Amino acid sequence: MIPATYLSPADMAQMTARMLLDIRAVHFNATEPFTHASGKQAPTYIDCRKLISYPRIRSTLMDFLTCTILRNAGLEAFDNIAGGETAGIPFAALVAERMALPMTYVRKKPKGYGRDAQIEGQMNEGERVLLVEDLTTDGGSKLKFVEAIRKTGASCNHTAVVFFYDIFPDTVKTLAAEGVALHYLCTWADVVAEARRAGDFDEDTLTEVERFLAAPDAWQAARGGA
Repeated sequence: MIPATYLSPADMAQMTARMLLDIRAVHFNATEPFTHASGKQAPTYIDCRKLISYPRIRSTLMDFLTCTILRNAGLEAFDNIAGGETAGIPFAALVAERMALPMTYVRKKPKGYGRDAQIEGQMNEGERVLLVEDLTTDGGSKLKFVEAIRKTGASCNHTAVVFFYDIFPDTVKTLAAEGVALHYLCTWADVVAEARRAGDFDEDTLTEVERFLAAPDAWQAARGGA
């Protein structure tokens, strides 16, 4: 086990990027872009869900994430760890185990039958809740989960993710405006730097990826806005 408490945030970012590349969770394709859930295209795609199938890497990254949370938010900052449906659920469970805290999860919308629950598990009024997810792009989905948590009477002022796109300039501001601090392990910049250092992709592909990351809207508009 890697002692996360002895690693700097920069070291954890570089090692997280390396692990994501090693398990081929990172996909770059400049000639046949990926279509994302938004309908927009990009030469990048990352699949953090893949981490759950690699126990040693999964364990190390959850140590990193727990360390990051404790460093940034404090040792006794939370009473409950909530995962966002669905990708955040396993990571929330792993972080909750490390922090010896109750775990819950938040549905994208109420179940629609039975209790019509949106929060599964026990979440109590007044609890300080940490929202855990696999990644964040512009922060929009995080705020929807945070709203559902706050409706219970609990507070949610922090969210933690393995991967942060960090290419949309208002993400951190948008979350902060709603009283939510973002904690993460690595970004696209970290992944590209490690991929270039280790030669995981050819230079032409990395250059095109960097063009996209520097100006995603302009990159997409130049390809018909898809």
